[in-house]
Amino acid sequence: MLVTDTVYDDIVVGAGIIGLAHAFHLGKLGRKVLVCERTPIAIGASVRNFGMIWPIGQSIGPNRDLALRSRDIWLDVATRSGIWHAKSGSLHLAYQSDELAVLEEFVGMSAGIPEAAVMLNPQEVASRSSVVVQFGLLGAMWSTSEVCIDPREAVGSLPAYLHEIFGVEFSFGEQILNFWENIAVTSLGSRRANRIWVCTGDDFLTLFPEAFHAAGLYRTRLQMLRTSPLPDVHIGPMLAAGLTLRHYHSFESCPSLQTLRVRVSSDTPWFDKYGIHVMASQHGSGEITIGDSHDYDEFGPFSSEEIDQLILNYLNTFLKLPPNSIASRWQGIYCKHPTDQYFVGRPSGNAVITTGLGGAGMTLSFGVAEQVINSVLGT
Repeated sequence: MLVTDTVYDDIVVGAGIIGLAHAFHLGKLGRKVLVCERTPIAIGASVRNFGMIWPIGQSIGPNRDLALRSRDIWLDVATRSGIWHAKSGSLHLAYQSDELAVLEEFVGMSAGIPEAAVMLNPQEVASRSSVVVQFGLLGAMWSTSEVCIDPREAVGSLPAYLHEIFGVEFSFGEQILNFWENIAVTSLGSRRANRIWVCTGDDFLTLFPEAFHAAGLYRTRLQMLRTSPLPDVHIGPMLAAGLTLRHYHSFESCPSLQTLRVRVSSDTPWFDKYGIHVMASQHGSGEITIGDSHDYDEFGPFSSEEIDQLILNYLNTFLKLPPNSIASRWQGIYCKHPTDQYFVGRPSGNAVITTGLGGAGMTLSFGVAEQVINSVLGT
């Protein structure tokens, strides 16, 4: 059984991206930090996503500002650590008149903000991405603010970087079971720390279950796919199309959005039934990540081939993949707060919970962790 006299300033529970972002900011302050992750490597939502750092999905104002701040920290960390990343930007493609109207309205409303998006005609789209389907394309919105990473590489590489630069310690395969005063009871024994930061994603039961229950957090399950490396396919910017405009808060103020929603609900109700919107990102390996669907609250452990095919069929309307190129399929599960951009809980004076970033975890984690730590420590 583990017994140690070491007293840490901080124990971070969870080595997903939210926990790693906390460890980064705490280590940067010169604090003695231990990260405990119950699995041998992080296997949750942080490695089951597009790798999209996606400010364009956040509402204009403080939410977008936080996303841009988080993006800038990501760029600095990725550059210093040697993690592959691409300042690829994004294209939102319009093949229907209501989709084009929403994008034009959004561009008009966002004029004058930093890194504002602009509209492109089909010829200009082709100059950005030669593989986008041109048939029926009416135009697109181009944004420079988005960055692509490979989440598996990034989350796998950051622990070594944080240890080298800040001396952050990591213990994989160790689960924190309880914490009171300054003692953490773990699956290996006990640890001592002045503060604990709980970054456990959708695990609501292991630590401070009462605080999670009171917060009203809920889970969302996704279905996603990834191709084998495709050296002859270069998508360039990360891609989204009309269905995505229903998904992100950034477009909710656009007057034409309701027209789009009614059309989708009437003509293709299965997209609403399964919460499908379709995006694609390509990593340094040449693999393309595709998704996704959304099941809320109650769901079983089994994926649906129907949902995967609906995703792929819609993808083919704006990006055609080579036959038999899908190499892997998976489910991701994240948690979200019903109203807030993220959830911070204070179940005790020296314990802090940060979770509920929903599908914006990769986008917001470094900015959220900075805000939370500054608020708690007064830095």
